Amino acid sequence: MTVLLRERHGERTWVRRNGLFLANALAFLLCFAGMVLAGWRVSVHDALLHRQAIESLWGFLASGDFAEATFENWESEFLQMGSYVVLTTFLFQKGSSESKPLDGDAPQDADPREHARDPHVPWPVRRGGVVLVLYENSLLLLFAVLFLGSVVGHVIGGAAAYNQEQLEHGGSVVTGWQYLGTSQFWFESMQNWQSEFLVITVMVVATVWLRQRGSSQSKPVAAPHTETGA
Repeated sequence: MTVLLRERHGERTWVRRNGLFLANALAFLLCFAGMVLAGWRVSVHDALLHRQAIESLWGFLASGDFAEATFENWESEFLQMGSYVVLTTFLFQKGSSESKPLDGDAPQDADPREHARDPHVPWPVRRGGVVLVLYENSLLLLFAVLFLGSVVGHVIGGAAAYNQEQLEHGGSVVTGWQYLGTSQFWFESMQNWQSEFLVITVMVVATVWLRQRGSSQSKPVAAPHTETGA
């Protein structure tokens, strides 16, 4: 009985420690599944409307339309977060919880090489050299790789969808490189990019005056409006 209680307590503790990740991962999976099913229903409706063969669910998942819609959105998300990581390293916003403090040294600016002998530091800090250079920029590198990968997926899927539409209307097909130069590609990209930067802009400014008690993204409720960062 005691062992069972300990196991249950351990499970609850693990869930509590990883709750933010679990909640967002679950929300992503549910929304992604909803996108797949809704998108497939749209493709079925369009096929019936144009008296074309109905695509199976797996056929829809392999289509250019699905790939374009998916990677187009992922691309904008990774661009937003990657650029935000970069901009917050050297730009400030007075009074915002999203900014580093205007005065004094921020913990994020500390040179990790001065802590190489500290206990429990990550292995790259102890290793130093090129490994440390990569590690101290690893968050940006991750988002850069994910962004570029999403752009590739967007180009491949978007070009396939674009070419299918061109063939249906007697137009000429394009390569992936040619698709990058079309207004269609940039319209698909910019319509998402602008919304991502709008959200970040609102967040940066709103946290100067507005609060959410208990959130790590907000200043303490009683903090003055001029207080910047954490």
